[in-house]
Amino acid sequence: MKNTVKGWMYILLCADGSYYTGSTNDLERRILQHQEGEGSNHTKKRLPVKLIYFEEYERIDLAFYREKQVQGWSRKKKEALINGNPELLPQLAIAYRDLLSEG
Repeated sequence: MKNTVKGWMYILLCADGSYYTGSTNDLERRILQHQEGEGSNHTKKRLPVKLIYFEEYERIDLAFYREKQVQGWSRKKKEALINGNPELLPQLAIAYRDLLSEG
């Protein structure tokens, strides 16, 4: 059996209140990199950061796919995920333009 590398999708809360979504194969090391200003440009300018959510995956590619999915979400949808309210996700996935066309 092929040795697979685990992966994590994570969300950081930045000092300015913004969220940063990323993925990694070493969560602890990656968070330290962000804290030391060696992470992304987004977090480098918004230190300190705090890990507020993560999901563990059997393979790094699955974590990367999830990162890209969550990056496209609205702030409210990310907050429903962070706060453990998955029942709100389908409702928050409805685009504003779809609500306008219903009326």
